[in-house]
Amino acid sequence: MAKFFNEMAAEYAGTPGNTVDTREHYREFCNWLGQQSAETLQRKRAEADLSFRRVGITFAVYGDDAGTERLIPFDIIPRIIPASEWSHLQKGLVQRVQALNMFIHDIYHDQNIIKAGIIPAEQIYKNAQYRPEMQGISVASDIYAHIAGVDIVRAGQGEFYVLEDNLRVPSGVSYMLEDRKMMMRLFPELFARNKIAPVDHYPDMLLDNLRSVAPMGVDDPTVVVMTPGMYNSAYFEHAFLAQQMGVELVEGQDLFVNDNAVFMRTTRGPKRVDVIYRRIDDDFMDPLAFRPDSSLGVPGLLSVYRAGRVTLANAIGTGVADDKSIYPFVPDMIKFYLTEEPILNNVPTYQCRKAEDLSYTLANLSELVVKEVHGAGGYGMLVGPASSKQQIEDFRQRLLAKPDGYIAQPTLALSACPTFVESGIAPRHIDLRPFVLSGKTISMVPGGLTRVALQEGSLVVNSSQGGGTKDTWILEN
Repeated sequence: MAKFFNEMAAEYAGTPGNTVDTREHYREFCNWLGQQSAETLQRKRAEADLSFRRVGITFAVYGDDAGTERLIPFDIIPRIIPASEWSHLQKGLVQRVQALNMFIHDIYHDQNIIKAGIIPAEQIYKNAQYRPEMQGISVASDIYAHIAGVDIVRAGQGEFYVLEDNLRVPSGVSYMLEDRKMMMRLFPELFARNKIAPVDHYPDMLLDNLRSVAPMGVDDPTVVVMTPGMYNSAYFEHAFLAQQMGVELVEGQDLFVNDNAVFMRTTRGPKRVDVIYRRIDDDFMDPLAFRPDSSLGVPGLLSVYRAGRVTLANAIGTGVADDKSIYPFVPDMIKFYLTEEPILNNVPTYQCRKAEDLSYTLANLSELVVKEVHGAGGYGMLVGPASSKQQIEDFRQRLLAKPDGYIAQPTLALSACPTFVESGIAPRHIDLRPFVLSGKTISMVPGGLTRVALQEGSLVVNSSQGGGTKDTWILEN
């Protein structure tokens, strides 16, 4: 059995029954946990599930025959990170997001990184997320990824890696906030016994961040959250964030363009909109500029955006930087734009568009994770060690047919955290998605969304693939 880093234990653990010394930052929690009966934990979990269902914290799974709405499983055992580790992560995340924003600005303006030969031009111009319509457009404060969700995994001896960057419409922050509220409600004594950094000020930070990037000359900007509607998988989050920030939740039909400005229809008449936190993909934002069949967008929106009279967060064209074919170049971006060494490492990555990397990947499919460069949500990927011979052979044919559509990575032994499952408390693999806000400054709340693969041995934590969530505690010194 592959060994993995155990978040709670002080050394490697490969089996659930391997009891070893508890890590220092988990000791207070472990003392408490040892005093809880299985019946108490079961009752608390049922209480959480009922509460989440009543509030409507669900996730839509497209194409799911069992129903369109699922409750995202919530685990009552938190993931705990000491202040020193968080400080390291935070510095690395700020550095990474700063470089990514500089990269997006560069490719839509001077393209210095292409001229320097660091990234091949075709990797940009042939990328499905590259938007030539954005070429030469100036955006407020040169910020493109106002909200970034960066997926972090821990592996090996406990080292952190960035698994991927989510810069288009990253989701999940509502679950981070609701998980914390639930833990405080279920176990108030734990928050009296532990110095846990708060996260509930995230909506205020988000609103301040969005207001800070309003178009030039706007002193009191009107901010809205733009949703594709109630049938979107993350609609709960759209409504939640609008409510928490105290701003309007709008759909495309609620907005219109007039006199080179964007307006919102209200019961008191049209109201100018200055900042749109949009949760809609580029293709659907403006039927005059992108997909003409889109009923979700606002005709003429791009023209107002080009004129600098409205801010879109995140910016159109941001997706070119979070595509998996660009991911291998992020350490080079950090060196190029910031003249610094990356604080957080990438996972070693094979680019299947390269003959040598493709050859290695084809020869080692049973040991690698292979991902579509445009894929998301855990779809379109092969986890070699968990796949049948037939699945591997089928994927081999897909790779041979379109090698430039894939990257491959070693199968990391993701760290595991004790999790309350049907059989009791057992280790399950986890990742972490902190949320980084970029505006006049780069800021983040201490924590993020910890996602957990609830199936024993599974490495896939995505909600759409049956994963759950945990509260993430950053301990204060």
